[in-house]
Amino acid sequence: MGANVRQDAINSIANAKHQLNRVDFKKTHVKDLFGINVFNEEIQRQRLPKPVFKALQKTIKQGAPLDPSHADAVASAMKDWALEKGATHYTHLFQPMTGITAEKHDSFLSPDGVGGAIAEFSGRELIKGEPDASSFPSGGLRATFEARGYTAWDPTSPAYVMENPNGSTLVIPTAFLSWTGEALDKKTPLLRSMEALSAQAMRILKLFGNKDAVKVFTTVGAEQEYFLIDKAFYYLRPDLITTGRTLFGAMPPKGQELEDQYFGAIPERVLACMADAELELFKFGVPVKTRHNEVAPSQYEIAPLFELSNLAVDHQNLIMEVLRKTADKYGLVCLLHEKPFAGINGSGKHNNWSMATDVGENLLNPGDDPHENAQFLVFCTAVIRAVNKYAEILRLSIASAHNDHRLGANEAPPAIISIFLGDQLQDIFEQIEKGGAKSSKQGGQFITGVSVLPPLPKEAGDRNRTSPFAFTGNKFEFRAVGSSANISGANTVLNTIVAESMDVMATKLEADIKAGKSLTAAIQELLPPIVKESKRVLFNGNGYAEEWHSEAAKRGLPNHKNTVDVLPVITRKDTLELFAKYKVYSEKELQSRFNILAEAYVKTLNIEANTAIMIAKGQILPAALRYQKEVADSVSSARAAGVANPPGVDTLGTVVTGIGELTKGLAALEKASGHHGDGDPYNHAKHMREHVFPALNTLRIAADKLEAVVADDLWPLPTYREMLFIK
Repeated sequence: MGANVRQDAINSIANAKHQLNRVDFKKTHVKDLFGINVFNEEIQRQRLPKPVFKALQKTIKQGAPLDPSHADAVASAMKDWALEKGATHYTHLFQPMTGITAEKHDSFLSPDGVGGAIAEFSGRELIKGEPDASSFPSGGLRATFEARGYTAWDPTSPAYVMENPNGSTLVIPTAFLSWTGEALDKKTPLLRSMEALSAQAMRILKLFGNKDAVKVFTTVGAEQEYFLIDKAFYYLRPDLITTGRTLFGAMPPKGQELEDQYFGAIPERVLACMADAELELFKFGVPVKTRHNEVAPSQYEIAPLFELSNLAVDHQNLIMEVLRKTADKYGLVCLLHEKPFAGINGSGKHNNWSMATDVGENLLNPGDDPHENAQFLVFCTAVIRAVNKYAEILRLSIASAHNDHRLGANEAPPAIISIFLGDQLQDIFEQIEKGGAKSSKQGGQFITGVSVLPPLPKEAGDRNRTSPFAFTGNKFEFRAVGSSANISGANTVLNTIVAESMDVMATKLEADIKAGKSLTAAIQELLPPIVKESKRVLFNGNGYAEEWHSEAAKRGLPNHKNTVDVLPVITRKDTLELFAKYKVYSEKELQSRFNILAEAYVKTLNIEANTAIMIAKGQILPAALRYQKEVADSVSSARAAGVANPPGVDTLGTVVTGIGELTKGLAALEKASGHHGDGDPYNHAKHMREHVFPALNTLRIAADKLEAVVADDLWPLPTYREMLFIK
């Protein structure tokens, strides 16, 4: 019965003796661990012939094509290094349109023809692989019977060795393409967008006389939020196992309202898990920097430092994988869903984005006097223009059924895309609109009133945690990305829309300078009209406030509140033209993404509906009926004993009403989810949003009411109180 199983889970948690001392940083310093399992620049320098090493570095750092004749030397060195690390197999890791990574392992061993075997790995095997592509989403790019797909080595993201209990694997990050050349993955468009942005940014840098930079990269540092709950509870929740979120669950007496979880002391078992995960990530060269408790109970965060966006995406996927694997060793389960628990904060992935040259100059660093930093103002204006002009595409880049639960709630930015600049930059851009910036607000110092505290420097403006796109010192923080998402999609869009803005601005500046204007005069003429046109997207206020929605509507800002509303943007004429112009997506590739996203939305809600029906019919309804019988028998016995109005009568009425609401909700959900699409994925997605999603919520309300009245010893599912507070 319900509480017996739950009590067994609680007892197992209370009596568990987890091995927490798996990591000993006294014996091995973190600096000695960092990157030891990566075929990085230092290893390449040691093991490759000098000409091959130089050619490979030129490819990685400047985007130069790699001579295929060098591939055999790289493959041989990579193989020998991996074998020394205990590797028995290699794999081409790629990012299909499922949103997660995929891999096929091949052994290094080949028969030698005389009864033995030799370890082989050729340049051809390094450069190109051929996994079966038939079962990955293609969105109509190819027929289902066409199975051929190719992986292509991405030299800009270093190979690494993944240690396993029985042997290790050499992991080679790759792109994934169809036989006809279309991108079947998320990495290929990201790499294309990086090249597009670099080309346009270099035009602007050349106007400023920069002769050192050869390439511009986008840099990313993505903060990852996640939940950890005990495995014993997880396995008693079919909804968590199947969908990643709780489809039922009444709010506990205490949630996050005391705000005592945020930045609080980290529980010992959780801290041990974090340290272990960090150790593994250090081995892969992932520069994780920060760990802390997040706002909701049992919610945490890990954050790395900035890296080149392509490498940051690959590392972000590694972070999610390592968190999941490591949690298991400590009897925990890592939940990466955007909203695993209703009524408390969900999880996001703050995507900190900037631009930098290959010689290390951050192009979004305002300096001490931003109003005098013309180069910064040009690049910053390009970003502002891009977000204003392409807000809907940016909103599309973070759309999913999972993220719909989070966007617009009080723990996440609204679906309205706006930019927070802070007091200092807001003032500067207001000056620019009026004709030219002549001053920058300065921060000064804090006056603490405590004699023992030293003077503290004060920033020129505060931060805004309610903005979906906020400037935070030398970067923009795109806070609307979902916690389970592959961040390549959002960064591909960011790179492309900013490339388009820089293209427009560079073209105007080049023409003006060719016509005889100075660069300063050309910039002074260029920026004010762009700022005036784009200022509607600038908002320093409270993005959570209801008033902002009406204000945003007055400004003409789009507000696509869910995935189904924003999906049509992907095949709109201006979207197709934008991505085709910069060769990031072809029209066929965008159409495929539209189909894949629509189908993913349908499948997600269909799985949730089927899971909810199964739990409601097989667990919640039987428990409620048993309790109804217990109460009815008690009332009947009391009346037989002469009690005119037994105390259980009101409870019985509440339970009977609750069961009625539950069965009615079940019938409505079964009817709604019984709808079959007419072949159009988008129409089917609309049906799921308009009928299945509300029916899911209605059923949940009925079930959660019953949880509040059914006897605890009969309730079959671990409760929020147990899952969030017992470890």
